[in-house]
Amino acid sequence: MQQKSLMKELNNRREYIRGSLDESELGNNPFSLFEAWIKEAYDASVAEPNAMCLSTVSKNNRPSSRMVLLRDYTYKGFVFYTNYRSRKGNDLKNNNYAALNFFWAELERQIRIEGKVEKIDTIISDLYFLSRPLESKVAAIISPQSKVIVSRNTLLNEFNQLKAECKDKEPARPDFWGGYIIIPDRIEFWQGREYRLHDRICFEKKNNKWEVSRLAP
Repeated sequence: MQQKSLMKELNNRREYIRGSLDESELGNNPFSLFEAWIKEAYDASVAEPNAMCLSTVSKNNRPSSRMVLLRDYTYKGFVFYTNYRSRKGNDLKNNNYAALNFFWAELERQIRIEGKVEKIDTIISDLYFLSRPLESKVAAIISPQSKVIVSRNTLLNEFNQLKAECKDKEPARPDFWGGYIIIPDRIEFWQGREYRLHDRICFEKKNNKWEVSRLAP
């Protein structure tokens, strides 16, 4: 027997009319365009404009995705922080390639990024950890991220105990927590357009140079 679809609301359609993307106006550096777009996302008061979907693949070729926050970016790549022993940390240990996706519905835009992932310098991780609120530091230390726990109360008890112990002394960054940088070799900028004829401009790094091309929507 055919099952009844629960997707009625998802069949609503809208046209994308907010912008366009012409490769002749972009130059040859995707980081400059990324910087312009994320600034526009902040200016447009997009909720969490630095939120990005991070996708990794396990040693058993099983993909998984989750939202993380972009904490820095340079002309080298994009930086986020996490527990190195988490599921994504274990994935990256076995397969050090990953993908990112930014989606800003208010601007009808997304950016897809693919590349190699490396741990950042421990000094930079130390400095970032130092800049975090005490509660965030404590949470990073006591949480065995991605592992099964007995209960939320157990987690909260450990949190409250360590927070009390850190009342007079700031905790140091644990060696199992720190930053990664995704060094891209492919960045695609997507601008929604009418009739689903979206603009897709792709930067690919070949022989140490970025090549620009337009993709079919």
